[in-house]
Amino acid sequence: MLFAIHALDGKDGLRLRAIHQEAHGAHLKTAADHGVRIVMSGPLVEDDGATMKGSLLVVEAEGRGNVEGFNNADPYKAAGVWSAVTITAFLKKNG
Repeated sequence: MLFAIHALDGKDGLRLRAIHQEAHGAHLKTAADHGVRIVMSGPLVEDDGATMKGSLLVVEAEGRGNVEGFNNADPYKAAGVWSAVTITAFLKKNG
């Protein structure tokens, strides 16, 4: 099953992102350890196309518990980069 992880940065997100970006990248490489496969991922940006303001990951997993475990282990979450995270089941129709 597919899930979308939509995470919006807090007010200090840009600074915290810079500090924890390497650890976050390393964490993404451990997705399979959590029973998750990353379909696509990247930063959410402001309308200027450059200023980061969050993260979007589309992942595949057997269930929500796998996705929650993967997300809860993310250094961005632990460091408070994200102020709000929504995990939503997703049905792919196009693409």
